[in-house]
Amino acid sequence: MPAVAFTPEMALVLAILGATLVLFIFDIVRTDVAAMCILLALGLSSKIPGIAPLLPPEDLFSGFSSNAVIAIIAVMIIGAGLDRTGVMRRVAEQILRIGGRSEGRLMILISIATAAVSSFVQNVAAAALFLPVVNRICNRTGIPAAWLMMPMGFAAILGGLGTTIGSSSLIVLNDLLTSSSARLPDGSVIKPLALFSVLPLGVALTGLGIVWFLVVRFLSGRNEREVKAPRESRVSSYVERVYGIRGELAEVRVGRDSPLAGRRVRALEQEIENAPFLLALYSGDVVKVPPDPEETIWVDSHLGLMGEPEAIRLFCEQNDLSLFEEPDRLAKVLDAQQSGIAEVVIPPRSNLVGSAIGDIKPRRNFGMNILQIARRGEVRLRGFGDIALQAGDSLLVHASWADLEKQRRSNRNMVIATDFHYDPIRADRQNLALLIFVASLTLFFLTDNLSLSLMAGAIAMILTNVVSMDEAYDAVSWSTIFLLACLMPLGLAVDRTGTAAWLSQVILSSVGDVPSWVLQALLALLATAFSLLMSNVGATILLVPLAINVALATGADPALFALTVAVATSNAFLIPTNQVNALIAGPGDYKVSDFLRVGGGMTLIFLIASLVLLNLLF
Repeated sequence: MPAVAFTPEMALVLAILGATLVLFIFDIVRTDVAAMCILLALGLSSKIPGIAPLLPPEDLFSGFSSNAVIAIIAVMIIGAGLDRTGVMRRVAEQILRIGGRSEGRLMILISIATAAVSSFVQNVAAAALFLPVVNRICNRTGIPAAWLMMPMGFAAILGGLGTTIGSSSLIVLNDLLTSSSARLPDGSVIKPLALFSVLPLGVALTGLGIVWFLVVRFLSGRNEREVKAPRESRVSSYVERVYGIRGELAEVRVGRDSPLAGRRVRALEQEIENAPFLLALYSGDVVKVPPDPEETIWVDSHLGLMGEPEAIRLFCEQNDLSLFEEPDRLAKVLDAQQSGIAEVVIPPRSNLVGSAIGDIKPRRNFGMNILQIARRGEVRLRGFGDIALQAGDSLLVHASWADLEKQRRSNRNMVIATDFHYDPIRADRQNLALLIFVASLTLFFLTDNLSLSLMAGAIAMILTNVVSMDEAYDAVSWSTIFLLACLMPLGLAVDRTGTAAWLSQVILSSVGDVPSWVLQALLALLATAFSLLMSNVGATILLVPLAINVALATGADPALFALTVAVATSNAFLIPTNQVNALIAGPGDYKVSDFLRVGGGMTLIFLIASLVLLNLLF
C-alpha cells in the first residue's frame, strides 16, 4: 500500500476524535449530548477556509437513516412486546421450578436464559428484563442479590454475541462492512455476516463466563449450606410500623382431617382467634382473590395466608394444613408484581362515608380484602364488618394491582395512598408476540435485509396491539439512538479523509514486521480500552475503518480484523462504565473494586478466548 501523506483534514479529524474521547472519559456532558456536539463540529468544519469538507453535506445526517439505527429501534420495540406479554415472567417461573434453592444451579440457569434472550434483544434490554427475575429469585431463596446479579449482567453482554442482532456493535458492523466495501481495492467486497454466523463464538464465550463464575464461587468458599431461605415478604416497614402487621405470604393445602373443610371463609376469619390473614383461595380449579366470605373451603383447597412464620406453621399443625415450600396454584397471586398490600383512604365527600363495611362488600365490588382499619390513631383488626366508614379512615387492603389501578382511575370514593407500579401483562397476546418474533427472523432469512425484517416485526407488534404506539416510543432508548446516529458520520470521516489509513500506517511502522495475529491482538486491546471509555457502538464505529486499513496493508483478512474489533468492544467487564454494568451496580450493591476483581479475570479470558475462536471459526 502506498504511503499516506498527512493532511490538514486528517489533523482536524484527529482533533475532533480527541475531543470525543475527552468528553466521554471525563463525562463533561451526557454522552448523547457529546455525540450531537461532535456532529455539529463535523458540519461546521466545512466552513473553515483552506479545509476541504470532511464529509459531503448529504452524509452529515446519514446516521439517522442508517440500517443499523432502524434495526436497533426495531429490536427495542420487539423486546418491549415480549416483556409486555409476560414472556419473561414465564421464564422466571421455570428457572425457580428447575433451580430450586441451589445457588450454583440458579446461577447457571439465569446466565443461560439471559444469554439466550440477549442474543435477540439489546444487552441492556435483556439485563433490564432479568432484573426483576433475579430479585424475585433472591427474595424467594434468600440468596444475596450480589451472588446472582453480576453473572446475569455478564451473561447479557456475552449472549449478545450469539447473533448479529444481539449486540449493537455487531448490527453496526454489518453496516460498516457494506459502506467500506465501496472503497476496497480491485473491486473486493466484504460480505455482511449472517444472523447466526457468530453463534458458536457467543455460545463458547457464554460457557466460559459461566465456568469463570463457578470458579469465583469455589474460590470464595461459598456453599449451599450458607444460604438462609426466608420466604418472600411483601410487608413494608411502613405497614409494620403503622399497622403492626409483620410476616410472610404462604400457600397451604387443606387436608382430609382439617376442621376447616366444609366451613365458610367468614368462619375462618371471624371465629378462629389469631388465624393468619386469608388472601386467596384456590378451589375447583378457580383462584379467588380475594375470596368471598361466603365461599366454602373444601378438602384439597389451597389457601393463601399471611402472618408470622411461626404462627403459620402452628396454624397448619392445628388444622391439618400442608405448607408449600414454594407457591404452587397461587404462585401468580402471591407474586409481588401481580398483587400486594396497599393503603386506601376515605375522603370527606366519599359516598362510602356512613356505610357499613359489610354492606359495601369490598371484596366483591372492589376486589379488596380489608385487613385492618386505622381511625384517629387506633387500629382495628377483626370483626369490623358492622363498622360504618368515616372520612379519613385508612384501610389496609390486599388486592391485585390491576384492581387497585381500576379503582384509582374510576372511583372517586376512595384514594389509593400507596404508590405502586402496574404494567398490565397481556398474557392473551403472549403466543402472538412469540409468533411475530419468529416471523421477523424468518423474514430476515428470506430477504437478507435485517432492518426491514426487524421493523416489520416491530410494526406487527403495534398493529396487533401487543404494544401500543406510545409504548413503542417509550421502549426506544432515544439517547442510545442519538449517540449512534451522531457518531456514525465521525466514523465515515475517519475513513474517507484517509485518517484510518494514516493511523494504520503509523501503527505498522511502530510495531515493525510482526505476525498478523499480533496486530489482531493489538486491535482487540485497543477496542477493549475504547469500550471502557465510550459505548461499544462508538468504539466500533471509530475502530472498524482502522482495522480494515491495517488488514489491507498487511495482507490480512479485513473482515476478520473488523469482526475482531466489534467483538472486543463487548469486552467491558472491568469497570461499571458499560450500560449493563451500570444497571446492575446498584441492585447488586457492587463497588468498582468488585468489578476489578471479578471482571479482571473475565476480561483476560474474553480476550484470549475470542482471539483463538475468531481465528478458528473465521
